Amino acid sequence: MAADNGFLTQFVKETSFYNRIILSHLLPANLWEPLPHFLQTWLRNYLAGNLLYFISGFLWCFYIYYLKLNVYIPKDSIPTRKAMIQQIHVAMKAMPWYTLLPTVSEYMIERGWTKCYSTLDQFNWFLSLVYIVLYLVLVEFAIYWIHKALHDIKFLYKHLHATHHMYNKQNTLSPFAGLAFHPLDGILQAVPHVIALFIVPIHLITHLSLLFMEAIWTASIHDCIHGNIWPIMGAGYHTIHHTTYKHNYGHYTIWIDWMFGSLKVPLAEDDSEKTK
Repeated sequence: MAADNGFLTQFVKETSFYNRIILSHLLPANLWEPLPHFLQTWLRNYLAGNLLYFISGFLWCFYIYYLKLNVYIPKDSIPTRKAMIQQIHVAMKAMPWYTLLPTVSEYMIERGWTKCYSTLDQFNWFLSLVYIVLYLVLVEFAIYWIHKALHDIKFLYKHLHATHHMYNKQNTLSPFAGLAFHPLDGILQAVPHVIALFIVPIHLITHLSLLFMEAIWTASIHDCIHGNIWPIMGAGYHTIHHTTYKHNYGHYTIWIDWMFGSLKVPLAEDDSEKTK
């Protein structure tokens, strides 16, 4: 039992360390040190989530819309400032709720309810990589079916997912649309990261990194640039999803859509438009 308590204490020490790194650089000590550990963790996640969203969004927009104007996106296809501001507004309303999810996952990890671990003493590097692959496979599979349900179940689409699908044309999609969801919609599509913690052993840093990398990934698949890197479910595939509403529900790869017949390849879409 003492060993178990020491093991759990290690998680609390680690998350407290992350809290200090972020909060001490962004806020005066008297604003966050008196807070309970759970609220400190939420505040850290909230601030980190906002930083990731704005830094990745602004840098990517600056690169593709200004530095590389007409290289990746034609000038007449660039989303308006009004559209991007609206997307930021939707994302900002949801951000406090989005960042509650990793806070809850850390709470469960700190109490030993999951299979998460904090050091590599338990597993070798090869086994750890195998578990990361299994974790990602579970996440990919679950996100596909949750995303599909958000489309197929009319109630869920009308009250949750329709908020995101307001952006259904190339000139309304931007990297800022990546987190422009109804709060519950965004949480539902991220919940597989937490469910996987109870099934597959995963390192704490790996879990948190993958969860926060979602902000960068979702920004990249809403920029309308078809990277064409097989088998990645890039922006070309996701743009088709926003225009047809019934294809390419996958998250990272095309595999699940291919397996269940919902895949639509961007090049095939382009050819059909040319024929028309």
